[in-house]
Amino acid sequence: AGLEATLRRELAEETPGLELTGLTPYAVEPSISVDGLAVPTQIFAGRWSGHPDSVDLREGVLLQWFTVDTLDRLRLSPGLDDMIRRHAAEHPAPDRPQGGGPRPRGDAPAGTELHIVGVHLYIQDEHGRLLLGLRHPDAAFAADTWHLLAGHCEREAAVSCLVREAKEEAGLLIDPSGVELVHVVHLLDPPQARPRIQLVFRARTWSGSPEVLEPDRCAEWRWWPPEALPHKLVPYTRTAIEGILAGHAYSELGWS
Repeated sequence: AGLEATLRRELAEETPGLELTGLTPYAVEPSISVDGLAVPTQIFAGRWSGHPDSVDLREGVLLQWFTVDTLDRLRLSPGLDDMIRRHAAEHPAPDRPQGGGPRPRGDAPAGTELHIVGVHLYIQDEHGRLLLGLRHPDAAFAADTWHLLAGHCEREAAVSCLVREAKEEAGLLIDPSGVELVHVVHLLDPPQARPRIQLVFRARTWSGSPEVLEPDRCAEWRWWPPEALPHKLVPYTRTAIEGILAGHAYSELGWS
C-alpha cells in the first residue's frame, strides 16, 4: 500500500470518525525508530472541521483543537513545534492576513484581538478553606502545580460552563442562582499568545464532595487555608485569590 493509503488505514483504526479532506504530502522529517535508527517520515497535511468529541479515540487519551498561539503551552515531540509553525506561516488561515495584520472575523471590527474566556470556581468549605486541584505531572499546562477548578468557554454562557466543568471535573453540583463573579484577570502569557479573560466565580450554593474524575488533568483535590496557599500555585490563580481577599475585582498580568 502507498503512504497515503497507510495513513488513512491508521486513521480509520485509531480515530474512527476523523475523515480528512485535501490530504497531500507536505514534508519529510527525520525521526528516531525504537531501535535508535534515524528514519525519514512522510508528513501529510489535510483538513478536518469536526468536533473532537465526535471521534471514537481508540489510542491516546485526548483529542483537542489547538491554535499556533498555544503551542508553547504543550509538550511536543522534537521538531513538531517548528514544523507546525512553518506550515502555518506558509498557509495562513483565511481570516489572518499575512504579515500579522488585523484579522477580522465574523462581525468583529478590524483590529479586534479575539480572547479566550476561562471560568474558575472559588468555593470554601465550612472552615473557610479554598478548593484547589493539583495538575497532573504530565499535564500540558501547569504540570504538578495547584490551580482552581477551571475550564474554557465553548459556545455557552460563562456560568453554564462553570456548572458543567464542576460536574465533569470534580462531581460537584453548582446552583447557578448562587454564583457571583468575584474577580477578573486580563492575562497575556506568554506575550505572543492569544489574550485571555479569566473569570473567577464564587459559588455559595453547591453540593457533593470533590472527586478526581479527570485523572489525566488533575491528580488531587485539596482544601487550603487562604492564608497558607501552596507554594506551587498558578501565578494568575494566586493573583485572583489575593485580589478577592483584598476586595479587588480586577487584575492584569503579562501586559507591559
